Amino acid sequence: MTSRSKAAHVGSALSVLDLVAVAYTELKILPLEWKAWSGENILIFSKGHAAAALYSVLGHEGFFPQDWLSRYSEDGSELGGHVTFGVPGVEFSTGSLGHGLPFGVGLAIKRRRQNLIGRIVVVMSDGELDEGSTWESLLIASHHKLKNLVVVVDRNRLQSLEGTEETLSLEPLNKKFEAFGWEVKIIDGHNHEAIEQALAVDTQSQKPTAIIAETTKGKGVSFMENEVKWHYRPPNPEELSAALKELADYAK
Repeated sequence: MTSRSKAAHVGSALSVLDLVAVAYTELKILPLEWKAWSGENILIFSKGHAAAALYSVLGHEGFFPQDWLSRYSEDGSELGGHVTFGVPGVEFSTGSLGHGLPFGVGLAIKRRRQNLIGRIVVVMSDGELDEGSTWESLLIASHHKLKNLVVVVDRNRLQSLEGTEETLSLEPLNKKFEAFGWEVKIIDGHNHEAIEQALAVDTQSQKPTAIIAETTKGKGVSFMENEVKWHYRPPNPEELSAALKELADYAK
């Protein structure tokens, strides 16, 4: 998708892909028009620049025709370079980082006041934790004991120009979430069984839940892994061929 359209963020997409794939199958998330904002689980994809990951999952889960994927991020395409409301399965437009969690908090409060079941799951990047709106939202969620809210942090430790700790140190991230009144789980963000277990409902907790998923940017492609340049550049035909071969081996 990114090679064909010469679009960015392939490394970010490979980082978060396992998390999104498991979330949509484990939580049985349905298209908006099927659930009519009732009691089902809702996923907010705050890491909007990794749209290729979300759209690939939505396409394979039947939210829209798979041939849309072949036109990703091209002129006139149904699928833009950042996730956009109006695409089936996309609940909120996210391009500028830091917007998904505030929206998710508001939706979780609304759900609880209406006595609706189901959880709000916000998938976000670790770079978003540089934003003040994120920390305000964490405080609000804890204050209101939003146990129906789950945050999944794609913790690949790289952002636009360099590592997260060089840009604005986040560690000890788990202790910061705990200090803000959140239940915290740390998992391997590429282990599907671990992701499933982390997303399982904890009926005992009265706190919102933060899942810190340790991931690798560019996961599955050796020359992309942990390389910040793949935040922006798409693979050329030769790189695409090599990447697809590695991903096929990785999938085995």
